[in-house]
Amino acid sequence: MEPDDILSPVIRRRDFLTGLAGATLAGCGPERPRPNILVLVPDQYRGMDLGVMGNPDVQTPNMDNLASEGVLLENTFANCPVCCPARGTLLTGRYAHAHGVAVNDAPLPDNEITVAEILKEQGYRTGFVGKWHLEGGKRLPGFVPPGPRRQGFDYWAANICSHDYWNMQYFRDDPTPIDMPGYSAETFTDEAIEFIAQESDEPFCLYLEWGPPHNPYVAPPEYMNLYDPDALTMRGNWQPEARLGSRNDIAGYYGAVTFIDNEVGRILNVLEESGQAENTIVFLTSDHGDMLGSHGRSLKRKPWEESIHVPGILRYPGAVASGQTASFPFSHVDMVPTLLGLAGVPAKPDMHGRDVSGLLTGAGGDAPESVYLQSYTSTEQNEFPPWRGVRTARHTYARHADRPWVFHDNQEDPFQLANLAGNPSHRERESELDALTTRWFEDTQDAWAERKDRPYR
Repeated sequence: MEPDDILSPVIRRRDFLTGLAGATLAGCGPERPRPNILVLVPDQYRGMDLGVMGNPDVQTPNMDNLASEGVLLENTFANCPVCCPARGTLLTGRYAHAHGVAVNDAPLPDNEITVAEILKEQGYRTGFVGKWHLEGGKRLPGFVPPGPRRQGFDYWAANICSHDYWNMQYFRDDPTPIDMPGYSAETFTDEAIEFIAQESDEPFCLYLEWGPPHNPYVAPPEYMNLYDPDALTMRGNWQPEARLGSRNDIAGYYGAVTFIDNEVGRILNVLEESGQAENTIVFLTSDHGDMLGSHGRSLKRKPWEESIHVPGILRYPGAVASGQTASFPFSHVDMVPTLLGLAGVPAKPDMHGRDVSGLLTGAGGDAPESVYLQSYTSTEQNEFPPWRGVRTARHTYARHADRPWVFHDNQEDPFQLANLAGNPSHRERESELDALTTRWFEDTQDAWAERKDRPYR
């Protein structure tokens, strides 16, 4: 991995968009119209909690089927596993410290170029539905006015941030709140369907970002009743004393996951019935995972699998063969360049991620060998200071500024029970991973200064 593969020279926003307007869409023409792009982002959803990923309890038939019809990116990771930094990366293809949202409740700067702005220049209609959380400042009531703060999205049915799923409001183009009857995620799906159903000769780019299964781990009663807490198979590193992660919490979380799976099914049915499925790229992921009692910990911001490992499913019948499983490391920064690559649209040169579209379509290319991991704040309960690390196909390594912290061989120890950091028998491999972390750190112009989440109301 050469430094040029990680960080390309920065190009000014105006010059890039001006040049893009005259670009031709590679690989698109009369024989292949420009594809729609649909990005589905449930919040705080662990990658291992899919039937297709081997979870024996959770019911995810629609997402499992989506994976069977496309490619399962089984090693997909959040570079910075907390909400706002991850959402910024999922729009820009850049690391959190570069796009300016390294902590929660910081605003995404106006001068960042998002995937929506790039695709608008190519004639795409753009839509955002759900939880935005890139405005900064207060989360409620949650209105983001039309204009530059919407970062290139025209259709808008969203709020800034709320997890009060039974008592939520959202906004369109004026500050009058719209009440959401019942469980809010269903209304967001309805809004997404409305956008997809609009008659247009132009392709669309739609981000749909639901709140569940993020805590408080609730769903409609018929979904909550699907799972008996006492009958669940607990992960091999689960410890019951965690603040969030009891059997009841996990049963509620699974209920919310299955609800979201149903909503995924509703969206896919609309694409099928409208004749758009063949020419729509669907990508499903999450902003980060959830410890849910593994290692006795709660929530996210940790380097362990439950926090960093997120779903990665991509379907594009027009170009990507079904039934594939990709095992190379893939992360949030790679998503936007890859989606643009599949659409034949030039990526912005200072995007950090790698376009792996050639690997997915059979055209070839080099797979990423590692993923760079970052956390700029102390974890939720001040358990751990900021850390940086890497995830390769086999190993996880993370360090604090002054010392190594965790080192796991995920092949030999899938539940990461043995910390090999400082173990003389593994000193050579630990040194290699530490050097790789340092290389990512330096080549991406990262810095160790601790940052604090922004205050919000």
